[in-house]
Amino acid sequence: MSGILLAQQILNGLLDGVYYLLIALGLSLIFSLGGIVNLAHGAFFAIGAYLTLVISPYLGFSGAFVLSPVAVALLGVVIERLLFRRFYRADPILSLLLTFGLAMVAEQALRMIFGAPPLSYSIPQDLRGQVAIGSFIYSFYRVVLLGIAVACVAGLWFLLRKTAFGRVVRAGVQNPDMVGALGISLQPYMSAVAALGIGLAGLAGVLLAPIYAIHPAMGNEIITPAFVVVVIGGLGSFWGVVVAALLVGLVKGVMVGIGYSAASTAAIYFLMLLVLVFRPRGLFGERITRFE
Repeated sequence: MSGILLAQQILNGLLDGVYYLLIALGLSLIFSLGGIVNLAHGAFFAIGAYLTLVISPYLGFSGAFVLSPVAVALLGVVIERLLFRRFYRADPILSLLLTFGLAMVAEQALRMIFGAPPLSYSIPQDLRGQVAIGSFIYSFYRVVLLGIAVACVAGLWFLLRKTAFGRVVRAGVQNPDMVGALGISLQPYMSAVAALGIGLAGLAGVLLAPIYAIHPAMGNEIITPAFVVVVIGGLGSFWGVVVAALLVGLVKGVMVGIGYSAASTAAIYFLMLLVLVFRPRGLFGERITRFE
């Protein structure tokens, strides 16, 4: 395979890593702060994609780009207050069972509303075309998607590291009892974190709708790689999740590029196995008092 085709496959792999990242960041935040193993996170990704189909005929792709993640985030707040809040101090296995059931309910609801056959959504006219650098040609929409993902990561990093909200969230991840002793209730912060994390999953659904088939089980297909990213990166580590997502995307792209596309998914699981063997906390995992 030529160097240009290999580079294209690596970029495609990194693109996969990017949408794993948008989902894994929310997974990591919700589990780190609330102890919720959210297997339903992929369902919010699917809901975001379907909302793109619903909103776009009226407000266009730009309207769906804004409103779909907001609607999914609001749905996340409702679920956090009605369901997640009951399981913050419970055994994580209980939240795992809860969210597994929630994922099944969401999938069947999408199947009942939109039908089982896959649906498609075309790339908006303004975002079509190619980017050419010499002999290297790549989709303009995919370049835009990568740029949006970088902006999301930068914005989330600023929120968590440079604001009072982020300081409370980071303290709540490390030692929620101490935060409570200082008179700070974490419940409003947990609602905000759920909205933020679930909204990112909805945004990923919007961005991927034009380049992947939209079907009810698409959330189940993405949740496992997203958990792999969280495990590799390490619990409680923002940059660990970022690095892990890029690493997973790079491994997947290289495997496809050298002609082993059938083994590309297996390669990322093997990578997770190596990390678990040699560094069980993940690449950048932090000590979290209540999980020790």
